[in-house]
Amino acid sequence: MKTAYIIRHAKSSWDNYDITDFERPLNERGKRDAPVMAKRILDRNCTIDLFVSSSAVRAKETCKFFSAAYGVENKKIIFLDRLYHASPETIEKVIGSVDNKHNNVAVFTHNPGVTEYVNTLIPDLTIDNMPTCGVFCIEADIEAWDKFAGANKRFVFFDYPRLNQSNPLA
Repeated sequence: MKTAYIIRHAKSSWDNYDITDFERPLNERGKRDAPVMAKRILDRNCTIDLFVSSSAVRAKETCKFFSAAYGVENKKIIFLDRLYHASPETIEKVIGSVDNKHNNVAVFTHNPGVTEYVNTLIPDLTIDNMPTCGVFCIEADIEAWDKFAGANKRFVFFDYPRLNQSNPLA
């Protein structure tokens, strides 16, 4: 069984227009939401063996909040330039290339690709917009990540910072 947590980076700052989009950090809400969401995922007893993130600053910062909550050492974190504004096809290729020793991977990336990608995963399940710091979890009964794209997948949960926790979608 392989489980993928597809995560959009937390809310980013637009305070400094002198930096590139790639360099934009998290804003205060993003810095608040990321550790809260990491704890909510931990509270679901979710295991994450590997963290793979866009190398853009806001995605890296989000990933670091999650990996810190999991007490993960740096060798289990991979930063990839190709996840910056990645297409659904690129996200799929990244997941398909994960080392099979990892059964549970978290992938941190950006819109619009992340919304488009999660909408390819489960027939008849559509998300209008993947919110910042949203987490979409799916699993597939496979042994190898390179089989993930074509595998039948099971929706596990979808959570995001503003979701009413008295009525979660899972």
